[in-house]
Amino acid sequence: MVIGQEGNMPNLIISGAPGIGKTTSILCLARELLGSAYKEAVLELNASDDRGIDVVRNRIKMFAQKKVTLPPGRHKVIILDEADSMTSGAQQALRRTMEIYSNTTRFALACNMSSRIIEPIQSRCAILRYTTLTDKQLTKRLLEICEMEKVSYDPEGIEAIVFTAEGDMRQAVNNLQSTASGFGHVSAENVYKVCDQPHPVIIQGILLHCGRGDIEKASEPLQVLWDQGYSALDIITTLFRVVKQDTALAEAQKMDFVREIGMTHMKILEGVQSLVQLYGLLARMCRSTMPPAAFALS
Repeated sequence: MVIGQEGNMPNLIISGAPGIGKTTSILCLARELLGSAYKEAVLELNASDDRGIDVVRNRIKMFAQKKVTLPPGRHKVIILDEADSMTSGAQQALRRTMEIYSNTTRFALACNMSSRIIEPIQSRCAILRYTTLTDKQLTKRLLEICEMEKVSYDPEGIEAIVFTAEGDMRQAVNNLQSTASGFGHVSAENVYKVCDQPHPVIIQGILLHCGRGDIEKASEPLQVLWDQGYSALDIITTLFRVVKQDTALAEAQKMDFVREIGMTHMKILEGVQSLVQLYGLLARMCRSTMPPAAFALS
């Protein structure tokens, strides 16, 4: 880590999805920079703290003014987690504080959307944008945890955890812990019970029947999922994730399905969460796979 070795840390904004290591990266960098002075020279405020304008004017300003013995060329570090939830007034006050104490203090802001940080702060920071973690990265870490914690698992169970986590390492570890402590063995069936999501195999069956234009057979598993208590949002979200990974569908057909699922997802988010909406989606997907002549008027 070049910054950690040379000590020339700029003000930072790290943005990205939840659970991909933004705050952890900043904490590791701070420890590398400050060593034994870490406890005295780092102030961390997370989303549970009140971070209005008074906190910036008092707590953050007082910490920036504090005298601390540091290694040569190092600065105090103020870490603001979920910085995009700070009020506009607090961000304006923070901008001024960053200017005044730039010789002694560095700021590291972690957020989900950097666009919610005001422009004056963005211009004073180096912006790093993290992408979601890949399935390979999640799998590697989960296997390491299973080995260290002596967790009983099978490969399908690890795949199920990776599928449900959607690139979120925090969610993946939580699901692994919940499944292992609840059932004693990490299998696909146990994972989906813990996460309470529609099973992808059932969703794949729905897509298979839609690909063949068989609306009746596609409707049967959908009714089963609905009777089990899954909401329209649960079903449509899993449909979208499964169709993206489905290798049995032709690319053009997959694009048609994604378009229809996206339109239905938008309607569901607007409040139309009925079973009829999902049946309409299946009908449209089936229709996209059938020849136009089948719908010609006689």
